[in-house]
Amino acid sequence: MNNSADKMDFDVLVIGAGLVGASLVCALEKVVLEQGLRLAIVETHDLSQPRDIPPSFDARASALSWGTCCIYHQLGLWPDLVDQAQAITDVHVSDQGRFGVTRLHACDEGVPALGYVVKNHVLGDVLLHRLRDFQKQDKVTMFSPDVVKSLTPVPGGMRVQLRHSAVFASLVVLADGGRSGLMEQLGIALAQCDYHQHGIIANIALDRPHNGMAWERFAGKGPMALLPLTGDHHYEHRVGLVWTVPDEEVDTLCHLADGDFLALLQQRFGYRAGRFIAVGKRDRYPLTMRIAKEQVRPGLVVLGNAAHAIHPVAGQGYNLSIRDTVALAGNISDSLARKIPAGDLGRLQEYRQQQLRDQSLTSRFCDGLVHLFSRTDTASVLSRNLGLVALDYCHPVKSTFTRKAMGL
Repeated sequence: MNNSADKMDFDVLVIGAGLVGASLVCALEKVVLEQGLRLAIVETHDLSQPRDIPPSFDARASALSWGTCCIYHQLGLWPDLVDQAQAITDVHVSDQGRFGVTRLHACDEGVPALGYVVKNHVLGDVLLHRLRDFQKQDKVTMFSPDVVKSLTPVPGGMRVQLRHSAVFASLVVLADGGRSGLMEQLGIALAQCDYHQHGIIANIALDRPHNGMAWERFAGKGPMALLPLTGDHHYEHRVGLVWTVPDEEVDTLCHLADGDFLALLQQRFGYRAGRFIAVGKRDRYPLTMRIAKEQVRPGLVVLGNAAHAIHPVAGQGYNLSIRDTVALAGNISDSLARKIPAGDLGRLQEYRQQQLRDQSLTSRFCDGLVHLFSRTDTASVLSRNLGLVALDYCHPVKSTFTRKAMGL
């Protein structure tokens, strides 16, 4: 799909056309049009081919904060997403068997929703359609399917060795989730924290409407979240489950018969959301916090899950990556306006410093929640439940907390 094979020098080359990499390309469209940015993207999959669509009931989804939705609106993508998005109008946070409860409401913040839940394949298709349009309009060069064999620092940027060719880029953005081995090849170390937990994700059918409510339930050995989903032709009322369990429990839970799994889930969660009547395919993944110790180098930025992977307890990981993405696009635009190369280290360090506080606060907040709600000693249980009640009644503090969760 390389439609500009003779143009082998680029200002920015993005490695990875996943949700974050594709979002960055969309965020750079204005820079291409107004400042002549030379932009390319490399993807191992063939982007010209139709994507696989998962079975309707089992389709995985992500919670987009209000701030992320506003970003996609600014990029002109939201009109293609909103009709297939489920609004989160309320959030109910509780501690199983305890008195502490906090409720967050979109109406209190003067917005129609705290966020929206969108199927991953829907978001991916909208982004892919935009990438293909950009390619047709010669706004981006696409190397697909292709593989980055190596990255070599050279004066003024990076030499990128592809499968059959080599290109130069002033700035390479590594947005491949860290799975390609390029970070290891470059010697970029990770700070890691193993929670000794797994996340079990599945879609659940309810016997009643969810009414846009999301639930966060802290149940003994790990938090459980239910995200409201749009209905499908099998079940009208559905939620997406994210269940954090200790490593030693995950095999047992994943091999339970559907009825037994639903019964145990009901026992742990309770009946606040209604009765669980069906469960789809269960997936599992280990939970760790990984932070790249270097997110910028001369001619290089690490973005998305490659830069930071955090605990899903508050659903903030993807939203943090999108905030990084628009900040990076702004940094690149400002560099070109000042006649500075996109890969200039001083400018990239400014981007890093700009995002450092957001990344640090978000990762520490999620990490703190995990540890706080995993403690079972009396003092910790009493403290966190008093905290939930106080948050529910202290409206200025709750508003600040809610707006942070909304990505504002």
